[in-house]
Amino acid sequence: MSNKKELIEIAKLFFKLGSIAFGGPAAHIAMMEDEVVKKRKWMTQEHFLDLVGATNLIPGPNSTEMTMHCGHERAGWKGLFVAGFCFIFPAVVITSIFAWLYQQYGQLPKVEPFIYGIKPAVIAIIIMAAFRLGKKAVKNTELAILGVITLVACLFGVNEIIALFGCGLLGLIIYFFKKNTRSLKSFIPLLLFQVVDPSKIGTLKMFLTFLKVGAILYGSGYVLFAFLDTELVANGWLTRQALIDAVAVGQITPGPVLSTATFIGWQMNGITGAIVATLGIFLPSFLLVLILNPLIPKMRKSKIIGAILDAVNVAAVALIIAVCVEMAKDTLTDWRTILIAVASLIVVFVFKKVNSAFIVLGGAIIGYVLTFI
Repeated sequence: MSNKKELIEIAKLFFKLGSIAFGGPAAHIAMMEDEVVKKRKWMTQEHFLDLVGATNLIPGPNSTEMTMHCGHERAGWKGLFVAGFCFIFPAVVITSIFAWLYQQYGQLPKVEPFIYGIKPAVIAIIIMAAFRLGKKAVKNTELAILGVITLVACLFGVNEIIALFGCGLLGLIIYFFKKNTRSLKSFIPLLLFQVVDPSKIGTLKMFLTFLKVGAILYGSGYVLFAFLDTELVANGWLTRQALIDAVAVGQITPGPVLSTATFIGWQMNGITGAIVATLGIFLPSFLLVLILNPLIPKMRKSKIIGAILDAVNVAAVALIIAVCVEMAKDTLTDWRTILIAVASLIVVFVFKKVNSAFIVLGGAIIGYVLTFI
């Protein structure tokens, strides 16, 4: 049974992460691994990997769902809701402020100098997490080969979900090849679809639209952009420029990129729209994790599903590395960003006890100072 002390501990941790977790899901998961596995030892590295792998198989924002898994591991269903809410809350508040400013003044505040230094610092945090998780995920030569294949596929532009499921399937084939058996079981995630009539949007229609997106969304912020473009811009509920600005806000604010929904909801129907859109897009994640979390230990006990999980875990680490490579290509564009990235790498690998929050903060400050040189 969860107690008050554990729930307060969960609330403090995930509120902190929600306030400083820049850089997208890979960075968020890296920070979580540092906090809940390395420092607090709430679970083993192997179980954390299983949660990452399983989370990649269901729709919704991966890092937000990981917070819920971590909360559930610590304090049951209460911990799940406390962790998820506290991680989302800072991003929603910050995004709401941006949304109000945007509505009042028609442009976004200048935050680029701070983000400039955060991104290279975050790359170092991701590399350290990929290194630690990779050591646990690569259990044998076959899994190492599967990880390399997945990484190469992602770097050559193969859709990350196809790569992930493909790796899981290859892991299953290898298992059956080794065991020489014909028994086959499969796990298919449940997808929720809702149809919304394309006319002027009201509160219920807005809720159902964002519920649909939250229930079927796989992949990155770019996939979210495509979904919202189809659902909102095509129906004339939102201008494309407002959508582009909304996604930009989701990228420059800490916490989950799905807080974009808060910004969009505000532009469409003020504070009511912001609340409805936020509830709609995150609700499926709470429900899916609530159903999935108790099943993961049982899945691990099954040799067949365990083989799939092992392959998916390696693929998940490969995806994190692929994100890191793409991020580095976009971010490390001059001597300043390279300097911040190298300094951050030295800190995470040499001074291993330094909290990732200080690395993010240090990157922001150094980046801000270096932009004036």
